[in-house]
Amino acid sequence: MKIARSILGTSLLAVAALVSTPALTQPADMTDAEVRKVDKENRKITLKHGQIRNLDMPPMTMVFNVTDDAMLDKVQPGDKVRFRAANDGGKFTVTEIQPVK
Repeated sequence: MKIARSILGTSLLAVAALVSTPALTQPADMTDAEVRKVDKENRKITLKHGQIRNLDMPPMTMVFNVTDDAMLDKVQPGDKVRFRAANDGGKFTVTEIQPVK
């Protein structure tokens, strides 16, 4: 019986640690933004965005790199979008973007 309790206790601790630890593999929250500029030649997009929680970044207007040129074909200045961004070696990069309908 002691062994069963020990195993159960250890299992519960492991599950609790997993539940309380921020998931590194979960995608970042989508952030609302407005497209200000699209620079296909340099693979950049300027967004006026809300708070980006995963980057601990307040709302502002800034230039981002993009991971895929095709993202820039989906949007134009003035479009409302939702996006995900990451810090890629010190370069803030849009990893996903979706026009808001």
